[in-house]
Amino acid sequence: MPASEFVIETDPTPEQVQYLEDRLYEFNSSVTRITDGEGLAIFVRGEGEQIVAGICGNTWGGCCEIRQFWVEESQRGRGLGTKLLGAAEHEARRRGCRQIFLTTFTFQAPAFYTKRGFKTLATTHVVTRISC
Repeated sequence: MPASEFVIETDPTPEQVQYLEDRLYEFNSSVTRITDGEGLAIFVRGEGEQIVAGICGNTWGGCCEIRQFWVEESQRGRGLGTKLLGAAEHEARRRGCRQIFLTTFTFQAPAFYTKRGFKTLATTHVVTRISC
């Protein structure tokens, strides 16, 4: 395939990303015959319905993947993140999930997850280097 056929998107639309998610789900479901996939999103709203915290991901095949988890800085340290994670765990359990997985950077919240029973399965030091 010539390089001219590649289109680099620096700001893909939610629809473009969802298209890829849907194709991957179709493939995975056709191979495994597991068709219980669902999105998972829980938000906390403040004044004016503005989102002040949220957790998003999906469940499929007994697993819950957390992809985004954020608490507004002014709301941190009040237990909101713990309650939000607990709500996601509760919903995942209700859906039949037996495990939750996620990724985090060292500057984000690994201690937060460890304190709540998460175990580190892998550590990445360098994925790849790009030479110029």
